[in-house]
Amino acid sequence: MSQATETETTEGTGRIKSVSGPVVKAVDLDARMNDVVYVGDEGLMGEVIEIEGDVTTIQVYEETSGVAPREPVENTGEPLTVDLGPGMLDAIYDGVQRPLDVLEEKMNSAFLDRGVDAPGIDLEKEWEFTPEVEAGDSVEPGDVVGVVPETVTIDHKVMVPPDYEGGVVESVEEGSFNVEEAVVTLENGEEVTMRQEWPVREKRPTVEKRTPREPLVSGQRILDGLFPIAKGGTAAIPGPFGSGKTVTQHSLAKFADADIVVYVGCGERGNEMTEVIEDFPELEDPKNGNSLMARTSLIANTSNMPVAARESCVYTGITIAEYYRDMGYDVALMADSTSRWAEAMREISSRLEEMPGEEGYPAYLAARLAEFYERAGYFENLNGTEGSVSAIGAVSPPGGDFSEPVTQNTLRIVKTFWALDADLAERRHFPAINWNESYSLYQEQLDPWFQENVAEDWSERRQWAVDTLDEEGELQEIVQLVGKDALPEDQQLTLEVARYLREGYLQQNAFIDVDMYCPPEKTYAILETIQTYNDEAFDALDAGVPIEDITAIDAAPKLNRIATQEDWEAFVEELKEELTEQLRSLY
Repeated sequence: MSQATETETTEGTGRIKSVSGPVVKAVDLDARMNDVVYVGDEGLMGEVIEIEGDVTTIQVYEETSGVAPREPVENTGEPLTVDLGPGMLDAIYDGVQRPLDVLEEKMNSAFLDRGVDAPGIDLEKEWEFTPEVEAGDSVEPGDVVGVVPETVTIDHKVMVPPDYEGGVVESVEEGSFNVEEAVVTLENGEEVTMRQEWPVREKRPTVEKRTPREPLVSGQRILDGLFPIAKGGTAAIPGPFGSGKTVTQHSLAKFADADIVVYVGCGERGNEMTEVIEDFPELEDPKNGNSLMARTSLIANTSNMPVAARESCVYTGITIAEYYRDMGYDVALMADSTSRWAEAMREISSRLEEMPGEEGYPAYLAARLAEFYERAGYFENLNGTEGSVSAIGAVSPPGGDFSEPVTQNTLRIVKTFWALDADLAERRHFPAINWNESYSLYQEQLDPWFQENVAEDWSERRQWAVDTLDEEGELQEIVQLVGKDALPEDQQLTLEVARYLREGYLQQNAFIDVDMYCPPEKTYAILETIQTYNDEAFDALDAGVPIEDITAIDAAPKLNRIATQEDWEAFVEELKEELTEQLRSLY
């Protein structure tokens, strides 16, 4: 059911039997599972989630206070769908794809009234359509028939809907049209418009899901260098309050190597979503200098909005992402946070009196999480293009406890784990990603890309960094007991090298223009320079130079300054020469 057109309701209106928060039970309603219905005298939007005999259970996407038994319930006979077409970028929606700016203008208020609908895309606005097919051409489902300049950044490709039969093109139009006017007519009578509808709980079809081989370059050194994610990959960012989940996702949304960004604020605090809504239009796209919103679609469902809409907002977001993937674009989907989504499922499940699972979550929690993340991937589309959806979900475990059900079930599904650490955040080490707990299962399949495009020894240098940091972790336990000076000199030197890895490589300053984004080449250069210091320092130690003299050289502190240099290439070459010269002069 789309809100773009007036929806006819089926015959046989039911009536409300009982109301329990967002869960409403109705009787005498002829409905199927997942049908969209209008509840009560105000026509509140809801969805059928359970049918038992003559009793139909509905989750309502709006506040139900004041709704009473015996009020009518009308069924549309259609599932929840979204409107797909030009106009979704540079837009802000609620969980069921109602444009918030349109609703505000409609009601002349920032407070939304109940029962108010608006189409997901503007039905009246005209777009300049340039056809890419001619009369007599044969087209199939998914084929591109024309292009519309949706924003200054993105060309919107008008496609034959996947549920069409396809066939020979009878006529083609060119010029300005709204999204409901036919731009291509087929001989079998099918008309292609710029607008499609698609059920949010149904995957859009593809030819094949492929193994991703290219990284989603994030510009964050610890992510690209140690724990990369692939284009079409899945990642989780769990962490306690204040550890930087939202900031990490903001950085990914701004700098990640994706054509389109879909940001889903799922149950987060209103002030955080307000920050996103206010900041994103002001942010400059580092790729082209235009507004970041020109390639971004925001879905805002804050913690004070009805919980049922949280359940739908992630499906709305992934469906929009799949639509742009079908055009051949690489899409990054940010879900912040899946814990709030799971809490909404828990609340509705308890009101349905279902048997609870661990910590009260429904028994189908793992299945729902898998259903969401498995829609990500790198695909060959119906039209022969290749596109990807990368799903990155923040998780907010209570008290930072990673053993709770949402985190554990997410870890069984995703292949990249970026564990945020409250202790690192307290020490002002950002990004506060714990390198001892995090991992990526994409490393082996992405190494060939890094070796070909950055450096042949990329994987060897990464492994050296991981080994050094692991050794530091073991040594720190001894240092806590006996102090650093009690360690052998080679272990003291290892701690010194690891300190430069932490401060000069893993830390990144989001408030310095030159350091907020770090290309892979710079990430590699920083690591290479630190390893140069390591190798030369151990050579000096082997030659009998005291550890105090090795750590006291003037060039060593400059390792922490590479990241903030405008002309970092020249700085790195000069620094490597200085390190080598100063250390070799000691013996």
